[in-house]
Amino acid sequence: MTARASAGRRPHSRVVGVITSYTDLEFAVRMRQPPDLFELRLDQLADIIDELEKKISGLRSPLIITARHPREGGANDLSLRRRRNLLTRFLPHADYLDIELRSASALHSLLTLAKQKKVRCVISLHDFKSTPLPRVLTAKALAAERHGADIFKVATRTDTPIQLGCLLNLITDKDVHVAISAMGIGKLGAISRVLLARAGSALVYASVADASDIEGQLSLEQLRGLGIGSRR
Repeated sequence: MTARASAGRRPHSRVVGVITSYTDLEFAVRMRQPPDLFELRLDQLADIIDELEKKISGLRSPLIITARHPREGGANDLSLRRRRNLLTRFLPHADYLDIELRSASALHSLLTLAKQKKVRCVISLHDFKSTPLPRVLTAKALAAERHGADIFKVATRTDTPIQLGCLLNLITDKDVHVAISAMGIGKLGAISRVLLARAGSALVYASVADASDIEGQLSLEQLRGLGIGSRR
């Protein structure tokens, strides 16, 4: 039975604090009220990997690791080999591994290893220019399922209500049985985080400290102020 089918009701959205720098890391380690999960953006942390490895035990929430593809917003123009090495190095610390759908075939062996180690898999899609049509999003979600995704994460440009509606449609699509994490970027990005969380998005992403440079991504405190996420 799938995650969506077994739930029987709208799932609770978990909040993910995104760590992209040493400053974020220091802040996250000191947090008295950490989010449900932290995401380590290994592509952005590539220059401080040794320091990260020393401090990782101080993070008091489960970890998502990702090393983003350069064509989907990845920093430092990392090669596939470099990204694979980073993800493999931090896999023992991870609860979730996030790999883009475009990289799923090339990193199939890493996805298999993650499953063997009981690390759950997020298959992701990032489109900073537009939001694909509903039928395209459905096809992408089904492809993510075939690659063994536990969660299909979609982050797309939402400058119009129609674009936001496409993401809402994906969350409620009865042909998709994998859990969906959807969020907007752009003019309606901020409101999309709240609306999609209330519609059943599995994960909601936020910067750990101040609001990020990503248009529409709120900080943890801003999300909590809007009633999203716990204050544990």
